[in-house]
Amino acid sequence: QVQLVESGGGLVQAGGSLRLSCKPSGRTFSSYTMGWFRQAPGKEREFVATINWSGDTTAYVGSVKGRFTISRDKAKNTLYLQMNSLKPEDTAVYYCAAGNLFRGPPVSSKNEYDYWGQGTQVTVSS
Repeated sequence: QVQLVESGGGLVQAGGSLRLSCKPSGRTFSSYTMGWFRQAPGKEREFVATINWSGDTTAYVGSVKGRFTISRDKAKNTLYLQMNSLKPEDTAVYYCAAGNLFRGPPVSSKNEYDYWGQGTQVTVSS
């Protein structure tokens, strides 16, 4: 059974940092496009960041550019999201996702992703 397991969420003050991790199990995702999404209460799930299969191309939603960094470690089969200068509006449940685009580009559409994690809560206090 394929699973994506996120970790690293928590409570942090505004201006602080967190690093989220996503560890797949059940198969390797080395040729998959990977992404991070988030969902705040009462809002739609929105795109945050994406990275292509090789890790050399990334894309971000405008509100996190310059603050968040997505990366992947193929040796550890792990996806990361480094979040710096956190703001209260970053508060949400964060989900990692994997898209079987077979060495394709990074993508921001939820519809391109085949597997999703259960989510990890990030709360930023003011």
